[in-house]
Amino acid sequence: MCTPELAASAALSHVYKTVVTPRRAVVAITGCWVLSFVVGLTPMFGWNNLSVVERDWLANGSVGEPVIECQFEKVISMEYMVYFNFFVWVLPPLLLMVLIYMEVFYLIRKQLNKKVSASSGDPQKYYGKELKIAKSLALILFLFALSWLPLHILNCVTLFCPSCHMPRILIYIAIFLSHGNSAMNPIVYAFRIQKFRVTFLKIWNDHFRCRPAPPVDEDPPAERPDD
Repeated sequence: MCTPELAASAALSHVYKTVVTPRRAVVAITGCWVLSFVVGLTPMFGWNNLSVVERDWLANGSVGEPVIECQFEKVISMEYMVYFNFFVWVLPPLLLMVLIYMEVFYLIRKQLNKKVSASSGDPQKYYGKELKIAKSLALILFLFALSWLPLHILNCVTLFCPSCHMPRILIYIAIFLSHGNSAMNPIVYAFRIQKFRVTFLKIWNDHFRCRPAPPVDEDPPAERPDD
């Protein structure tokens, strides 16, 4: 007997497979990378502190090409880092993703809490797996916020309060966290998602240990939602 919940699950799965095709996934990923390059290379197109350095150089009575001190804040404009990078490309998508995950968790919990008779099937197998994946992706989102927000907050302090003094160790910790975020994601994927763990082990055995990986069941029984 097919319940409305199971029918809805099947319908959503069919819609997802129809909308998220390999071709569209490649286009979306490529678009994200191209957009990231454009945003990251914007200072090279002119939004930098070169004009400020040249003005200060001439104001000091110096001649010739200005000598630029090789420090991030001397080269990169804080207006670009705060108004363009943080307020446009980091903060709004982060808040949007938080709202989306809140809605996802609400819907999954709502489905899991529904009373389903024993003869109608068990939707927990489907929704339990979806809940576990959602938790893993939410953890990655949390680590991203934890890693990048401190540095962006320090940039805001630098822009809006130039006279404020920040300890160098605090700046170094924020920079370390932002760079360490890239190393966190594969670890989280490997520990939280079975298929990623299987793939990583296969790559390790094939390319580093020079022997094929042992066969592993890539679709183990669904774990309980509370795991």
